[in-house]
Amino acid sequence: MAQGTVQVTHGSTSRWRRRSGEYATLTAALAVAGDGDVLSIAPGTYRENLVLHHAVTLRGPEGAVGSVRIAPPDGVALTVRASAVVQDLYLEGQDRAAPALLVEGGSPELTDLRVSTRSAAGIEVRGAGARPLVRRCTVENPAGVGIAVLDGGGGVFEECEVVAAGQAGISVRGGGHPRLERCRIHHATGTGIGVTGEGSGLEALGCEVYEIKGAGVQVAARATAVLTDCAVHRTSADGVTLDTDAVLTLDGCDIHDIPENAVDLRSRSVLTLSRTTVRRFGRNGLSVWDPGTRVVADACEIHDSTGDYPAVWISDGASASLDSCRVHDVPDALFVLDRGSRADVVDSDLSQVRNTAVSVSDGATAQLDDCRIREAATGAWFRDHGSGGTLANCSIDSVQTGVIVTKGADPVLERCTVTSPAEAGFYVSAGGRGTFTACRVTGSAGFGFHVIDGCRTTLNRCHTERSARGGYEFAEDGPVAEDCTSDESGPRLAAHSASGAASAGERAGIRTVPSAQSPAAARSATGPVPAQRPADEADPAAGPAAGRGSGEVLGQLDALVGLDSVKREVRALTDMIEVGRRRQQAGLKAASVRRHLVFTGSPGTGKTTVARLYGEILASLGVLERGHLVEVSRVDLVGEHIGSTAIRTQEAFDRARGGVLFIDEAYALAPEDSGRDFGREAIDTLVKLMEDHRDAVVVIVAGYTAEMDRFLTVNPGVASRFSRTITFGDYGPQELLRIVEQQTEEHEYRLGEKTAEALLRYFTDLPKGPAFGNGRTARQTFESMVERHAGRVAQLSEPSTDDLTLLFPEDLPEPAVAAVAPGAPTPAA
Repeated sequence: MAQGTVQVTHGSTSRWRRRSGEYATLTAALAVAGDGDVLSIAPGTYRENLVLHHAVTLRGPEGAVGSVRIAPPDGVALTVRASAVVQDLYLEGQDRAAPALLVEGGSPELTDLRVSTRSAAGIEVRGAGARPLVRRCTVENPAGVGIAVLDGGGGVFEECEVVAAGQAGISVRGGGHPRLERCRIHHATGTGIGVTGEGSGLEALGCEVYEIKGAGVQVAARATAVLTDCAVHRTSADGVTLDTDAVLTLDGCDIHDIPENAVDLRSRSVLTLSRTTVRRFGRNGLSVWDPGTRVVADACEIHDSTGDYPAVWISDGASASLDSCRVHDVPDALFVLDRGSRADVVDSDLSQVRNTAVSVSDGATAQLDDCRIREAATGAWFRDHGSGGTLANCSIDSVQTGVIVTKGADPVLERCTVTSPAEAGFYVSAGGRGTFTACRVTGSAGFGFHVIDGCRTTLNRCHTERSARGGYEFAEDGPVAEDCTSDESGPRLAAHSASGAASAGERAGIRTVPSAQSPAAARSATGPVPAQRPADEADPAAGPAAGRGSGEVLGQLDALVGLDSVKREVRALTDMIEVGRRRQQAGLKAASVRRHLVFTGSPGTGKTTVARLYGEILASLGVLERGHLVEVSRVDLVGEHIGSTAIRTQEAFDRARGGVLFIDEAYALAPEDSGRDFGREAIDTLVKLMEDHRDAVVVIVAGYTAEMDRFLTVNPGVASRFSRTITFGDYGPQELLRIVEQQTEEHEYRLGEKTAEALLRYFTDLPKGPAFGNGRTARQTFESMVERHAGRVAQLSEPSTDDLTLLFPEDLPEPAVAAVAPGAPTPAA
């Protein structure tokens, strides 16, 4: 057969009557071919747009993919509308508005094709009647989608490969429903596999998705998908995402080496996991958000987090159920946040947890049955009011503290055992409650049960043995204990309240201590100790100095040197709040304005001053009760013991009620190499408090720009709690000069001739490195000038008023004198 020709073998009812012919073009050959005919294509490049209307066989030389190229200058290279057979062809497309290969009908068999194109899609299957069988095909399309199945299309793709895609590797929408078997999708930009839209679905068996610049698998908008024995790894975004009523089943899958969330689902999506492994993820292994969203996991393993986030995060009313699962080698295993959120964990192992295995807060609920927790800092922590649930038949081994209950949380623990805790088996403080029935502590290095702050905890039939500091440590007017025993006592303890059964308690190894302990006594007790307010700290009850109107305070803001963009931001926010207040007064709906702010910029740019004025403005508008400022930093919030950080953070928040809590250098709460740093605990506590008491306190976090960008990513709830970021730029030389002039006027000095010019040159030449203090530098410059002026004038026997008030260029700190122009006047003798 000649180069660039097509041989057509015509079918017949009798093999003896078959006939053939040769044609110069594919179009001519297809014009005479009918059902059953075979078109054998000689090597060459065919710049034709082919359309298959009949069930023909179209093939190139077997095993020589690439020798036959279908490469039209525009439009679709090959359109299939019948149950044809196409094999061993190389397809090229150049039309950004059309696919290279389009299947619009029938059940064609497409085998050993290579699609290399820069078009809208490499392969597109469109329409309810299109059901191709695609085998061993390769798609490369750096300009668009690799494979698109839409408008009711379907089909089976076996051992296919998308080697590059400028958009999704595989896109299913508009009711498409393909099946993928042993396919590979890699080096796509956007999404590896995307399924979206009601009625759209996908089944994948033994497939691999990797090296994706975006999410590996994305299911959204009521679409469904089932992935069996698939792998998703090395993405730049989340491994798997579900959104808006999406439904996904992962069976026997492996999701690993993901820099963000391994699996993230929201908006009433449903995920079912079985025999699936999630490992080496940078944020959450499972991230579950929003009411109605739920996860059901069976026989799964989540491990080896590479970041500093909980392995399983459940919030905003979502739920998760884990049965026979393992979670290990992670910072936190299970974090349940927000009222309505729930976790149910059965027969599962949580181990090698750097912080807290189970954390329940902000009204959430956790139910653990027959679970095993070991090698964690804290086994379970019920953090605040409304948070609770049940731990039944659980064992907790080799931890710092077994179970912590604080701030009004009220869980139920039944038949739980804590073995070898380094501090306490069960620790209750800060108004925590809890009911403990038939619980046991063995080999504690501290107390077995440590209940302080008068917490009204109930203990029934509990037992401790070999506790180094004692079986039970209670505050007066605290827990109620019944039939509790310790290996230090023979008789059981009769039913009693702690306040009325000290002697009986002592016989059972229970010791009561006054609720208000001395500092020495507090230090001797195991567990968190509330931080004390410094003696010289102002009482927040005093409020701001005077109740000024918003106009007066805004006037003071406007009087600050520079900060033009900051002033505009504050005024815009103030205007929104004021208009919202007036709309409410008029009976209209007011837009919700989040008042928490992020201040970024270098030191000395006025962040604290603006925060103080902002509080006064909100107080003048009736948004805050007092508008006072409470300024704290890491040292004020982070404690040295488990639990103490949450208490310190709560106390700082309480001092700021009715005003502004200003956290300077907030990024220090989340150091880059945090390890088991307690700063994360302060952040987690702060996030919950901001949501619980959103109208009582305004929180402002401040620090260097780059560091604050990182801070906003340490907790999924942090960035969402702040309405906007205000950037404080560095002061320029003119603004620094203006600050010195203000200082001069305020302290009754004057700038002599040429002094302003010398100051301007001084600030222009001053190095602006990391140590540059902006307004602080300007004030320090003024103070240095005053000091040098005093040293000079003190030598005069009878100084005049000018001598006492005029500052000259030579009063500038070194090396500014060298910058003064020759001939500059010197002060009079």
